Amino acid sequence: MSQLAGTFPVLCTPFDDQGVVNEADFLSLIEFVIDSGADGCVFPGVASEVDTLTAEERARLTALLGKALKGRIPFICGASAATPDEVIAFAKAGHAAGASAAMVMAPGAIGKDLDAQKAFFAAACAGSPIPILLQNAPVPIGAGLAPEDTAALAASQDMIHFVKEETMPCGQNLTRILAAAGDRITGVFGGAGGRYITDELARGSLGTMPAAEFADLHVRLVNAWRAGDQAEARRLFMVSMPLLSFQAIFRMHMTKATLKRRGVLQHTFVRGAGPKMDAGDQAELNTLLDLIADELTTYQLEPSKGQEGQKDASSAA
Repeated sequence: MSQLAGTFPVLCTPFDDQGVVNEADFLSLIEFVIDSGADGCVFPGVASEVDTLTAEERARLTALLGKALKGRIPFICGASAATPDEVIAFAKAGHAAGASAAMVMAPGAIGKDLDAQKAFFAAACAGSPIPILLQNAPVPIGAGLAPEDTAALAASQDMIHFVKEETMPCGQNLTRILAAAGDRITGVFGGAGGRYITDELARGSLGTMPAAEFADLHVRLVNAWRAGDQAEARRLFMVSMPLLSFQAIFRMHMTKATLKRRGVLQHTFVRGAGPKMDAGDQAELNTLLDLIADELTTYQLEPSKGQEGQKDASSAA
């Protein structure tokens, strides 16, 4: 397995206006991420509305992803599930599609019980054909394990090569995981929407796994850091933060609206729960996007529809 590092956007799941998976939009999104220069990608994850997908949809889209990528960049398949057997099935589907690793988070019901976590991952790792990336997300999405427990869990299984740390404070936790796990793991990725990315890079993260709407900007940021240009990386971080703060509220709604304005998606339907944008929110998003238009190097912004578009957004909400 080649080294996984750098910018790995998490692909959203596009749906048509009736909430049916839209494969044409999914293929367009894949090409956008590749054109952005991403080092790899991840699917499905929380940003993919994975909890709303059926097992058949997950398997079908994972296979489509592998076929579309044609080995151009590596991908990590999301394999989190309620039981180890389901994790193994998703990991096998990812392996068949060409995935380099499987991202796994134990079900929330296990909580912070470290022995139960170890038992779950031992069973899942026993049947996985590919290495595991352990995702540690905060409650209520995940268990929000303490860094030392995350490190102990990762070190308990040879199949766990990576950690994705998303529990606040992410930077401090990343440092503590690396110190506690040592060379038992390859390294730690940041997540949390890219909102702490420079702190994570400064602390030795392998890279970042944000949502996909600013894949090109995140690639430039991470590559600048790798090249030793921390000033440019931090400038791009400051450019991104107003929009990432907005995304923290509206999540997939904001991601898909942004990707539509960039000409990547045709549809913005969201299955998942959470706040929707009203006309004022859409207007603010358009303003923030206009302010960073020159930084979006791959797919340029389509012109804002102004008041007409705001009315459409209000009725859709």
